Amino acid sequence: MLLYSSLSSLLLFLLLAVAFKFLLQTRTKHKNLPPSPPSLPILGHLHLIKKPLHRTFHHFSQKYVEECFTKNDIVLANHPRLLSCKHLGYNHTTMTAASYGDHWRNLRRISALEIFSTNRLNMFLGIRRDEVKHLLRKLSRNSCQGFAKVELKSMLLELTFNIIMRMVAGKRYYGEDVKDEEEARQFKGIMKEIVEGGGASNAQELVPLLRWIDHGRLEKRLKKLANKTDAFLQGLIDEKRMTLEWAMSNLLNHSEVLKKARVELDNQIGQEKLLNELDVSKLHYLQNIISETLRLHPAVPLLLPHMSSEDCTIGGYNVPRETNVIG
Repeated sequence: MLLYSSLSSLLLFLLLAVAFKFLLQTRTKHKNLPPSPPSLPILGHLHLIKKPLHRTFHHFSQKYVEECFTKNDIVLANHPRLLSCKHLGYNHTTMTAASYGDHWRNLRRISALEIFSTNRLNMFLGIRRDEVKHLLRKLSRNSCQGFAKVELKSMLLELTFNIIMRMVAGKRYYGEDVKDEEEARQFKGIMKEIVEGGGASNAQELVPLLRWIDHGRLEKRLKKLANKTDAFLQGLIDEKRMTLEWAMSNLLNHSEVLKKARVELDNQIGQEKLLNELDVSKLHYLQNIISETLRLHPAVPLLLPHMSSEDCTIGGYNVPRETNVIG
């Protein structure tokens, strides 16, 4: 019993010595680290983060965002090695998960030419026009008896899902004309799992020790989910839906802006024709509304997490290599 106690004490002493040496070396190497409030063992500063989380990070980012992504844009171009990016992002090989380099540049070039080019987008103009007509018919039915309260959030979500899935698979999973109800139900469930289980908002992604406490259950869930779906799809859907939702909200809250937009539409397009995407170039006031909406309400509350590929300086402080940057 005495021998066991002595060995335990020795092991504890060695662990403390190694931890102290590591901490001392880190502090010596990076003498001018950013200021930090006192932290707790293991938990770090998690207890200081207030909800909602994205507002806390947004508040922190206002002071150094320009320096991070102008002076240190290449250094901070990498992304942290998250479990969700490993299993849902094909081992960090998608454009949103890959680190800066030849592979990432190739992905960006291919997407610009094959997905987001003007010719490619015009190929799917009919799909977008058809889905907008579906939405207008639904709104018309809801208001046929006079003024009616409608829930635009779900309608815009359905609009975005259907446009993307018709472009990708030629199928509608929401609203009318859903040919396979069971397949649509499975698709909706997969999208819900992606939102709930992936990303840097999961505490186990930020604190690796929690993965051990959880006995690896998170990674098992992500592996199972990775067999069902593509992680990038939900990001595209959220981007479109949130932007449309905020645009509608801002217009309803600023009636004078809405009135000017309607006058421009009547003068440039008329009331007998459905607005075509090619007509947007004539609508300068509407373009300003879109730009202001994107400025005030970005498609996502936070940028994708970044990770410094080498030591850099931000705000006069030394930021060590492989530091996660969220803003």
